[in-house]
Amino acid sequence: AFFWLVSLLLASLIWFVSVRLSDREDAKLQYGLLIFGAAVSVLLQEAFRFAYFKLLKKADEGLATISEDGRSPISLRQMAYVSGLSFGIISGVFSVINVLADSIGPGIVGIHGDSPYYFITSAFLTMALVLLHTFWGVIFFDACERRRYWCLGLVVASHLLTSGLTFLNPWYEASLVPIFIITLCTGLWAFFTAGGSFRNILKCLSC
Repeated sequence: AFFWLVSLLLASLIWFVSVRLSDREDAKLQYGLLIFGAAVSVLLQEAFRFAYFKLLKKADEGLATISEDGRSPISLRQMAYVSGLSFGIISGVFSVINVLADSIGPGIVGIHGDSPYYFITSAFLTMALVLLHTFWGVIFFDACERRRYWCLGLVVASHLLTSGLTFLNPWYEASLVPIFIITLCTGLWAFFTAGGSFRNILKCLSC
């Protein structure tokens, strides 16, 4: 979570400086800078995810050195899951905290013709982002370990696409539906990456 916060801080600084140096009266330019800031934020998040992977690899080697059997007590898949989940939780907190603060009032959502589904769609979007970060963490760590650079590229591309789709709001049908399709596909990918199979699912259901 700390690594995600540092990436957000750097992205915010880059966006803040770019806004200060630009013409703040130009609405089109400011919207473009907002998109630029979101893209920079995604790239920095993935860069810090990679940095965290390298840090954990060093820690894993140290744990293996001091263990009795020469193996680390924590597997790479466990670290990937925990890392992705922590990225997702802190991302979700930042995504929804301002929405929850605004929900206290005053005012009524949709009173001026805006969508009355703002809060419920924000909740679903936050849920999808938490799950996506968890899945991305599992896939990303496995790709780094196996040197599958095309998988890393797909993780970054899907992250950029998900962030870009949020700019379609308040046209929620055009943003939420594709994001949940991406979430489902990424979840299946992460499941099989972590060693899951249809046979395991059937065993689980039979229990």
